This record gives sequence, C-alpha cells and structure tokens, in this order.
Amino acid sequence: MSAKHVEYTVFKGVAFVFGVFLLAMTYNILLVPNNFVVGGMSGLSIVFKELFGWNATLFIYVSHFILLVLSYFFLGKEVTGNTFIGSALYPLMISITNPISEFVLERMDVSETVVLVCLAGFFYGLANGIIYKMGFTTGGGDVIMQLVSKYCNMTIARANFIYSFVIIAVCGLVFGISALIYAVIILVVSNIIIDKIIVGISNSKVFFICTDKLKEVKQIIKEEYESGHTTLTTKSEFLRRRGELIMVVVPNRDYYSFKNRILEVDPNAFFIINDCYEVGGGKRKHYLPFLYN
Repeated sequence: MSAKHVEYTVFKGVAFVFGVFLLAMTYNILLVPNNFVVGGMSGLSIVFKELFGWNATLFIYVSHFILLVLSYFFLGKEVTGNTFIGSALYPLMISITNPISEFVLERMDVSETVVLVCLAGFFYGLANGIIYKMGFTTGGGDVIMQLVSKYCNMTIARANFIYSFVIIAVCGLVFGISALIYAVIILVVSNIIIDKIIVGISNSKVFFICTDKLKEVKQIIKEEYESGHTTLTTKSEFLRRRGELIMVVVPNRDYYSFKNRILEVDPNAFFIINDCYEVGGGKRKHYLPFLYN
C-alpha cells in the first residue's frame, strides 16, 4: 500500500468521523429541541418521543441494533459490514456530543423558526454530504430502504421516496401542518447541499455546437478563448447529411459572451449546453489566469 493511498484512507476516516460528529450535533441542537422530523431513525425517534415519551437517543441505539441484525440475515454479511461502522458510530456520537450540545443550546439565542429550519437543512445536508462523499452511511433508514428495494422489487430511489413520504406524513399528523412544511424545507435544502458536496459546483459549461461556419467558430475558440475543442462526426437522420459537431468547455464567466459570439458568426447555430462539474487534462489556460498575468 503506497503512502499516498494510506494518506487518502486516513483522510476518508477523519472526514467520515467529522461528518458523523456534525450530524450528531445537528440532531441534538437543531432537530430534537425543535421537533424537526427529517426522516430515518432520527425522525422516528422524535415522533416516538412525542407520542410515547420514549428517550430519543435510546430509540436510535435500539433501532440501529435491530436493523443491523435484520440486515445481516436478509441482506448479507457484505452489506451489513458496509453499514456497521456508521450504524454504531452515529448513536455513540449522539451520546458523546450531548453535553456539548447542551452547552451550545444554553448560549444560542435564535428564536426565529425560519432561521432554525434553514440552519437545520444546511448542517443536515453538509454532514450527510461529507459522509456519503467518503463512501459511508449511518445505517438506520438506509437498511430499511435496501430491504424494501430488495423484497418489494423497486429501485432504491423509489424506496427512499416512499420511506421519506411516510415519515413526513406521520410528522404532519403528530406535530401539525407547520411541522410538515418545515420537514419538507429541511429535506429540500439538505438534498441540494448533499448534491453540491457529492457532485460539486458546476464551474463551467460544455457546448455542443452544430454550425455551418465551422472554420470561423473553431478560430474563435482557439484565438479568442484560448481553448481546445473536440470535433465529432455526425449524421442528420432528417436531412440524411453528414457533418461535424464541436464540443468545447467554457468557464461560467465566459458563458454568455461565448454564446453570443458564436451567434454573431452564425445566427442559425444549433446549441446543446450542459453543466460541467470537472475537467481534466487538455489546454485550460483560461482556468488558471493567475499563471499567465
């Protein structure tokens, strides 16, 4: 095992523990005190605390243990092994962070519900985004979704939707319509944050350009935007005519100017424009302007 691989493994482990720590802090500081139900065992613990007076932390310990046993018998050793660390660490971290959370709550002077909802959505998404980015989960609801997916013959995404919908619906019945709306907002905000952490923030656009002015467009790309491009051979099924499609990546800051510049040369140019999250290799002088000043 190379030193670089060891460093990356250590980094993943530290980042994962930090993500679980942040998730536990969010649970203790923002979710439980305000009865914000966001799904999973965390959400159900808050619901059962309200209905039956059960200790929320103890509920998470017991439910995670039961789900690990079910995972072992119905999903197999490999799946259970992948979720074991998160399933064990998350309840433990909730207990460890409880004194810290009480200290923070005594000094946190935020009474506006909207602010609390936004904070809950942001930190819940940030924590889960870090955990998923490192290739881990915290078990709990993930095990239920895998069980539903396997034995009800549906995709994980559909199982997740049904599972989240049921918990949010129960939240609305127990805490009222306002709590249901807060739960939806938190889930929407957190999912946006998770996507940005896992996929990244799009810092460029990829253009697919079909034009009759190939020479002029290529010259603009090379000379004015100092970028390379890829030419793809195409065939129009409608016109039964072969041609070329230019693919080029442009930074977000140049999006409008590049698009308008192409339209100046060929007003009838056909565009397909997508977000581009990562570019590797090639000539990317415009991505590193500080090297050329």
